[in-house]
Amino acid sequence: MTYRWKGAKGLRPHPIPGRPCRLSLAQKQALATSLLEGALAHGYQTDLWTLGRIAAVIRKKFRVSYHPNHVWWLLRGMGWSSQRPERRALQRDERAIAHWKRSRWPHIKKRGSH
Repeated sequence: MTYRWKGAKGLRPHPIPGRPCRLSLAQKQALATSLLEGALAHGYQTDLWTLGRIAAVIRKKFRVSYHPNHVWWLLRGMGWSSQRPERRALQRDERAIAHWKRSRWPHIKKRGSH
């Protein structure tokens, strides 16, 4: 239908509706570099990035205010995905766990029917 009414010109891509991003491409690249430095480099006590922390870094570095929920859309547009940190006990002894897996686990594990 569009081709009949507007010809080949009607089939060209149209701009995406909605507000334009408030960060330029160069600012997005600078943000990615900042995030890769880690949260510790930005004064946080843990190296875990949260949307609130990222919003604060954007506000501080670029003087642009984003609601933490909207930071997620910005990150998705930059090709980033959410990551969940592995929860591990601080007292975890990797050597003892490896030894247990080698020596005890084979005796406890159910044997498959062969």
